Amino acid sequence: MSAAVKTILIADDDEDLRLLVQVTLENPAYRILTAPDGSQALVAVQQHLPDLLILDWMMPGLNGCEVITHLRQNPSTETIPVVMLTAKDGQEAREQMASLALEGYLVKPFSPLELIKKVKEVLKS
Repeated sequence: MSAAVKTILIADDDEDLRLLVQVTLENPAYRILTAPDGSQALVAVQQHLPDLLILDWMMPGLNGCEVITHLRQNPSTETIPVVMLTAKDGQEAREQMASLALEGYLVKPFSPLELIKKVKEVLKS
C-alpha cells in the first residue's frame, strides 16, 4: 500500500531557484506547486492546503515572514509546516526565524541533498 501523495508549495521570486527546488524534489510521492511571490503563495495555500511550504524570505510584495504571519493567523493554515530559504545567515536572522515557528531553514546556496533531507524529515517520508 502506498502512502498518500504529499503536496509541496515552493514560493520564491527567483524563477531559477524555484525550478531547481522543483526538480530536486520531483518524486512520485510529491505533488509540487509553485508561486512567484508571497501574495500568490497565500492564494495557493488557501486553494491547495499543502503539506509543506518551502518559502523564500526575501521577495517583493509580501516577504516570507509576512506570509508566515498570515498563515499563523488563520486556523485552517496555522499548522502548515514551513521551511524557509534565505540568504541571511547571522544571529539576528536565526533569532527572527526561531520566532516564526519554522520547521527549519536552509541558507542559500544550499545543497540539493540538504533540501531532500529536510523535506523528508518534515514530511516524515
